[in-house]
Amino acid sequence: QVQLVESGGGLVQAGGSLRLSCAASGRTFSSYSMGWFRHTPGKEREFVAAISWSGGTTDYADSVKGRFTISIDNAKNTVYLQMNSLKPEDTAVYYCAAVRFDYAGRRLSEYPYWGQGTQVTVSS
Repeated sequence: QVQLVESGGGLVQAGGSLRLSCAASGRTFSSYSMGWFRHTPGKEREFVAAISWSGGTTDYADSVKGRFTISIDNAKNTVYLQMNSLKPEDTAVYYCAAVRFDYAGRRLSEYPYWGQGTQVTVSS
């Protein structure tokens, strides 16, 4: 029903910033809530941030609170993750995910649609 494509990853020094984008497309795309997750080898995929379709509800992992900001642009069908004050431990492949109608928050299993991921590497 929907395809998600992440972009904006790259290499950045500690303390720097990156802005990730996730563009959603599909003939039935509408009223989707979005989330960001990340994965590094040897670890479970972990929740980063989530936002409702209206933008009225957000949630962040404790590890990124105060540094990351999730936002959504309904007109562009795009969700963003602004990452500031990056740390080496933020290094991971970042995935966006979508769920129709419901706000899934940090519940990974409730997101049926996933992008392919974009690599973020933070050097010390």
